[in-house]
Amino acid sequence: MAEKPIDSDSSPSREALTAEMTRTAFQRRVVTHVQADEVLERAIAFFRTRGYRAGRTGRPNQVYVIGKREGVLPRVTAEILVQPNVGRRGTTLVTVSGFGPQLREHLAAFVQELRRERRAS
Repeated sequence: MAEKPIDSDSSPSREALTAEMTRTAFQRRVVTHVQADEVLERAIAFFRTRGYRAGRTGRPNQVYVIGKREGVLPRVTAEILVQPNVGRRGTTLVTVSGFGPQLREHLAAFVQELRRERRAS
């Protein structure tokens, strides 16, 4: 199979991709009283309904989120990591990180949903 040459005019430079990834980066931590497995299942459902691929990784207590092209980025990714029983018993620490113009907004919405639920209880 012959390789297609990369056309530098049509694809953004590595510096442009790095700058966009940095600009659209999202990292937050949330403390919740929801069990770790339930947080992961909610995250998978939340992002699948928004058109992203999401599922558990090979590592325990971690979920991946992968999306298609957003802006100049050819692919966007995020990860959600939960740590059960942090501090008080029954407290779960959720770490959300990723990048992408639209994915960033969805990640923020997921974090807000967890925080809103914590305040309501």
